[in-house]
This record gives sequence, structure tokens and C-alpha cells, in this order.
Amino acid sequence: MQSNVVSLPLTNFKVNSKAELRTEVFKYDEAEQQFIVLLELEDLDKKIAAQPEIAVNFESAIARAIPVAYEGGSGDRNAAHLFLQRVLYRINRLKLFWYDDLRHYTNERSYYLQKIRDRIEEVWQQWELSHLGVESLQKLDVKQALIERAKSDLDPPLTQDSHYIREEMTEAGYRHLLAIASLDGLVEASQLSRTLGGVSNEVHSVLTRLLLEEYGGGRLARKHSSHFITMLAEFKMQTEPEAYFDLVPWEILALINHSFLLTERKRCFLRYIGGLLYAELSVPAAFKNYRAAADRLGLQANATAYWDLHIKVDELHGRWMLDDAALPLADMYASSAWELVLGYDQGKFMGDRAGVAVVRSIRALEASL
Repeated sequence: MQSNVVSLPLTNFKVNSKAELRTEVFKYDEAEQQFIVLLELEDLDKKIAAQPEIAVNFESAIARAIPVAYEGGSGDRNAAHLFLQRVLYRINRLKLFWYDDLRHYTNERSYYLQKIRDRIEEVWQQWELSHLGVESLQKLDVKQALIERAKSDLDPPLTQDSHYIREEMTEAGYRHLLAIASLDGLVEASQLSRTLGGVSNEVHSVLTRLLLEEYGGGRLARKHSSHFITMLAEFKMQTEPEAYFDLVPWEILALINHSFLLTERKRCFLRYIGGLLYAELSVPAAFKNYRAAADRLGLQANATAYWDLHIKVDELHGRWMLDDAALPLADMYASSAWELVLGYDQGKFMGDRAGVAVVRSIRALEASL
């Protein structure tokens, strides 16, 4: 497993004192380094049971970060969010195969890791839902709500951040955008693949067709992530997955972790489909902003390959998701159909939040030059 954080031996990790906790001197980076060591321990569950002290600093950081991030506790909220989402990501990525050292997957079914994941997810998901009017969604005409949302989000008005990307972002900012987006872009559609097992029907066939298009019909050169590699290579940037992990805001990690959660739980399938519908519909408008920036900067075609492809195909994919997946599922699961709208609205809320975070990161980078 690749790591962009230097691991510390467990024996070199010192317990934070109560005084440090009171003065907010809480070193999430050190706690994450300890967690990386734990991830690669042989027989992790047995060792934790025999020596619980080897995880005490990491678990103290979890206990400190959760109330700061999700319960209004005092402290650095951004640091707490980032730490928790990075921990979740490191657990979730074990569900995908990276063609790396097989020993990295020793603990993929660890009860301890499951306990840590569930501990964070329970509070995090309650916090995320608190931003939405869940009760009001249950009273909607689901089909009409999805149709209206899809029409609105296919070509939304430009925001202040959209204008910034189109008209002001520098080439350095564009490279920074690529670096952040590479975390998801280089493994695109991986979570979708985890929903395709089971009985086949018309909805399943649509999702399979969507996955096959994302994966280039089994041809590596046509796989969508290969087009992202083309963009990175144009700037002589690193093309390995997770090369720019440390640049990624927590809001982007939250989107990725949310997708893992929804595809892991079949009971959340409708929410996942609603979120995927929003993602497919909204991508062309967002990527047109990136394309406009590239045109203004005079960049070559290779520097926009991934954006261009999605601008071309994702409007069609959005229609598939609406007409051939979401609306039929609304009929199939009439009593739970409102969860499609919940997934859509949550995808939009979290996506907009992530977009704001990316622009904030780009602005900060440009201001430092």
C-alpha cells in the first residue's frame, strides 16, 4: 500500500499528556503515522487484543477529533475533519485491489479496522444528514423531484468560483487542480463496480453499460482514467495513484468515503443511485469551466483530455441514469423511493462543498507563489 506519510515505529510514539489536550496541542499527523504502522501489522486483531496500548495514541486522536468535527467541540475543525477522513480512506481503499504487495491486504477483514470505521461513520453520517431536510424529502413526488433537479443541474448558472476558474486561475492553479482531482480520477468508477453483483435486470444492465464505458470496454487506452494520466503526463506530473494524497482537502475525501459507504451497504442502494445520477448530470457543467480555463491558458489538447471526454459522454450518461435507472427504481421501490432524492441532494450538497474547498486550495496555492 502506498503511503505519503512517513511511518513512526510504535515504540517511538509518545502518549499525549492531559496538559497537551487542554492546550489543543494534538498531533493528528503523528496519530495517523501510528495508524499506518498498525495497518501493516501481521495479526493486527490479536496484537491489539494482547497489547491495547499500541493503539492508545491513535484511539485518543479519534476520540478527540470526533467531537471537534461533528459535535461542536472546541479545536481545529479542519484538522479534525481531515484526520478522520484520511483514516476512513485508508481503511476503505483496502476494498479495492491496487496491484501492489499482497501483504498490504493482510488486515482487510480486520475486526479492529471495522470497529474504527464504524465508530467514525456513525457520527459522521448523522452530521452529514443534519444538513438536509430529510423529513421533507419523504413527502415529495419523487419522479417529479428528480426530473426537476436533473433539468436544473444540467446547465446551472455560473458561480463566483466558476468565474474564478474560467477567468483568473493560473497554470499553477490548473496543475494544482489536476493533482487534487487525480485521487479519484485515476481510479474512476471503482465504487460503481461494487454494486454490480447479484440478479440482472434492466437497471442492472444500465449500470453495467455505464461501468463498461467508464472502463473503456476493457481497453486500457480507452479507460477514462487513462485520459487523466494523459493530462498529468502533459505537465510531467506524477501519474501514480495517490501521488498527491497530501494535497486533497477533507471535503474531497468525504465524497470518496461516502461512495464507499453507500456501495458497501445494499440498504443504501437507492441513495447511491441518486448520488450517481447527480454526479453524471453535473460533471459536464463543472468540466466546461476547467476546459474554458485551459483554453484561456493556451494549453494543448492532452492537457484537457479527461475533461473533454466527460463533457461529451456524461450528459448521455445522466439521461441513462435518470430515465433507465432512477425513475424505474422509483416504481420498483415506491415506499422507499424518496431515498433516491436524498442521495441526489446529499451528492449535490457534498459535491458543492468539495468544489468550494478545491477552489479555496487553488487560491491559497496561487497566493503563496
